[in-house]
Amino acid sequence: MFDLVFTDPRNPVHLLHMEMALEEARQADAEDEVPVGAVIVHVERGVIARAHNQREQLKDPTAHAEMIALTQAAASLGSWRLENCFLYVTLEPCPMCAGAIVQARLPVVVYGCTDPKAGACHTLYQITTDPRLNHRCTVLGGVMREACAGALSDFFARKRALGKK
Repeated sequence: MFDLVFTDPRNPVHLLHMEMALEEARQADAEDEVPVGAVIVHVERGVIARAHNQREQLKDPTAHAEMIALTQAAASLGSWRLENCFLYVTLEPCPMCAGAIVQARLPVVVYGCTDPKAGACHTLYQITTDPRLNHRCTVLGGVMREACAGALSDFFARKRALGKK
């Protein structure tokens, strides 16, 4: 479906959009939220959604960056079908987010670092590519892996230093 340029994690388009997602992650960190950011790009309209984790602020367990970005993108397009969009997210989506991605018919997910505790695209589960589901995504991981992982590591190191989990 996609050529080698698309699957190269050093593709300048991927780097540009992942940097936007990292900006969102930095905003989450500034708000004392787990630093995960997401950006959704429509193939014709460009960036239509930018979000970061807001679980603490909103007191909502579903307020992951991806979930908020999906809601923004659907509102922007006036449709729940995000068929012409790419999702860029700094951390591999969890099962909840991966399920929502499939339901939204997103064709492409690009993520930064893997999530060994909850990754649902490659690491623990493969929800976004499961042939038993009615929709599958093309998934590319490892875009700006070190920067994305570093943002999370730094956040949790600071939390541990303060005696918080």
